[in-house]
Amino acid sequence: MSQNKVQFQKGLSLESFLSSYGTEEKCVSAVFKMRWPEGFSCEECGHSTYREERHGRLLTCLHCYHPNFLTAGTIFQDTKLPLTKWFLAMHLLTKDKQGMSALQLMRELGVCYETAWSVKQKLMTVMQERVEEKPLSSNSVADDLYIGGKLPAGKRGRGSENKVPVVGALSLSPEGKPDQVNFRVLPGFTSQAIKTWAAKNLAKGIHLYSDGLACFTAVTEMDIEHHPTVMSDNPEQRDQGVFGWVNTVIGNLKTTLAGTYHHVSTKYVSRYLAEFEYRFNRRYNLDTMLRRLLHAAVHTPPYPKPMLTLAF
Repeated sequence: MSQNKVQFQKGLSLESFLSSYGTEEKCVSAVFKMRWPEGFSCEECGHSTYREERHGRLLTCLHCYHPNFLTAGTIFQDTKLPLTKWFLAMHLLTKDKQGMSALQLMRELGVCYETAWSVKQKLMTVMQERVEEKPLSSNSVADDLYIGGKLPAGKRGRGSENKVPVVGALSLSPEGKPDQVNFRVLPGFTSQAIKTWAAKNLAKGIHLYSDGLACFTAVTEMDIEHHPTVMSDNPEQRDQGVFGWVNTVIGNLKTTLAGTYHHVSTKYVSRYLAEFEYRFNRRYNLDTMLRRLLHAAVHTPPYPKPMLTLAF
């Protein structure tokens, strides 16, 4: 029996990770190369000569003497953590498709819970900014779902105050296999919300398959071919054809949220969706996922705690 090439990738082993990023010096060097791939350039005058201080975290320009801090303007700005812990966190959050809770990250990094939560939220924000840049560019299938749990004495079902409406879309390869996924929180399943979602997340000219939910017809206003299928009460219908793939991915998402996190705050649910989406869409190259996340982290602006605690 042949092996699935995606599932049986070697990925980045712990030995390889430690070889590349096992010391503070190696992590500093990796951030330096990612920030200045063509060599150092002073942010003040543009000159390339510098003097290293504070173990490579401060680069003083020898032309204008402007201090260039290695992590300034990145997601690592003002961190008091060693970069080795940041790199370990990035490795742990990218190597397992089920993700890792802040509580488990606390134990793995040997830090307090507040620090682990902050690191995880910042890295999920990096992932969120990255996934929002890339719309689905091939024929896709979409479905509606709700994320959240029961609320005592509150409404049940779709009207629950504790459930967040989400649209999940899955692009398909030319062979009809799952390719890229897209999960976005909506204010509600209205025609305007779907139109806004389609404008940001779907390329013009593609074909979108959906169930009979009326709001999905709004995608036609964005130059997208819409193919609705009215679903019967037979659950097997939802597991056939293109709908089978999107329902499998949605099922995997819900399993991850319930199994790894048990409870996800509706305030931050978009970040957890982005984390799942980020790993899923890069599953073809597991060995490069950490390096790609590092690139994104270096080019993502700082997120101080007041920004982290805002709802997105």
